[in-house]
Amino acid sequence: MDERQFRQLINDGEKRLLDAGIDSPATEVEIILEYLLDVERIDIYLHGHELIDNGLVKKFLDMIKKRTTRYPLQYILGEAYFYGRKFIVNDSVMIPTPETEILCDLAIGYIKNEGIEFAEILDLGVGSGVIAVTMAAELQSSWITATDISQAAIQVARKNAAIYEVENRIRFIRSDLFSAVPPDQKYDLILSNPPYIAEYEYKTLPPEVLADPKLALVSGDDGLNIIRAMIDKAPEYLKGKGRLMFEIGYDQGEKIADITERDERYRTFSIVKDMNDINRVVVLSI
Repeated sequence: MDERQFRQLINDGEKRLLDAGIDSPATEVEIILEYLLDVERIDIYLHGHELIDNGLVKKFLDMIKKRTTRYPLQYILGEAYFYGRKFIVNDSVMIPTPETEILCDLAIGYIKNEGIEFAEILDLGVGSGVIAVTMAAELQSSWITATDISQAAIQVARKNAAIYEVENRIRFIRSDLFSAVPPDQKYDLILSNPPYIAEYEYKTLPPEVLADPKLALVSGDDGLNIIRAMIDKAPEYLKGKGRLMFEIGYDQGEKIADITERDERYRTFSIVKDMNDINRVVVLSI
């Protein structure tokens, strides 16, 4: 393909995505071409026209067509990036978001600042495994228990743990929150990105978010059913001075503060905001 034809292919792809309501069509076209050509972004423009063939053109057009339906690009590619690592994803798991990296930063900082050498961490709702794998990779003497109610999600998380060679330090358990976690097991940290969308809000979500498993998004009429259950049971599974950290919805901070104020088992409560000054992560210590 000559350079002019290749540039036209790119322009046509961008226009189709723009017309479909995609916010960053140029970036997404570049990501697709990086994936198909297996090159860095700059090499798309230097050598892309030389590397692409008819088979890749067809794959490119098929991907663009599917993306115009607002099906998430991460599911189309089968991969997503989190904390500097590439993870396998499919429609059995929620696509990881940059905001969850805040939770990981807080968890890693806590373990390091407290000097906990062999940290024991529980990841409730492991999904694709981004939290569990990140903890195991960044804290190389840690031991992780990772639970999920979805066996399909656990299978994805196992694959990601194997890719980064941390599967020997992560125990996977199919469990509805704490239901199958041994009652005598205690943890330094309990982490979660739980479902926190209210049922009435669900249908208002963007198409890309609606492609995530509903089980990973919705939690009752006010979005707090799972969070209430976590707050209630977590102290039974935490070591002395252990912490529970979890993500929340933008408008849930005060409601969660009210819940924890009535629970004398917790010593401290704090909320960490994200880069957009939105309440993002709750930190509770016993």
